[in-house]
Amino acid sequence: MPAALCGVLALLLGLPFAGGTTPGAVDDTAAGAMAHLSPGVVRALVLPTEPSVVLALGLLAVLLCLRAGRRREAAFALGAPVLAVLLTSWVLKPLYDRWKNGTLVYPSGHTVSLVAVLTVLVLVTRRVVVVVLSAVALLAAAAGLVGMGYHYLTDVAGGTLFAVAVVLFSWPARRHGPAPSTG
Repeated sequence: MPAALCGVLALLLGLPFAGGTTPGAVDDTAAGAMAHLSPGVVRALVLPTEPSVVLALGLLAVLLCLRAGRRREAAFALGAPVLAVLLTSWVLKPLYDRWKNGTLVYPSGHTVSLVAVLTVLVLVTRRVVVVVLSAVALLAAAAGLVGMGYHYLTDVAGGTLFAVAVVLFSWPARRHGPAPSTG
């Protein structure tokens, strides 16, 4: 159910902005709030979306799965984020046709790659500290992406929702051992 809700919200969120370049009121407010940040701070905030960071986090998730003997989850830890990024780049961005600075921006591919890997890490570890650190990384990245002018806030929100949806839809259900015989 959460996967379907996130997916529907991601698809609906982009509709008012499809085929355009105009920011919404929320986008303008977010951009104004980030305008006071120094360029150095904004560059630091966007760091979690850098490919080297995303790849390192993805490899960590795969290694944690392999270390725990969960090969099937290791394959999904690798494949789910790749699927989310490919669907974003090849399907959603052209479909929504939202532009900023000469680039398709909805949903944010930076955000999709980061959030897909962070969602995998949360599923793999099932630790509150990972949830909290993931939320902090996402908030920092959102501020950085808006502050750098790469994305509107709605692009980041759509990317977040879409990444979570793809990972949850594709993640294998946990298997429990067979029930003990009662007879």
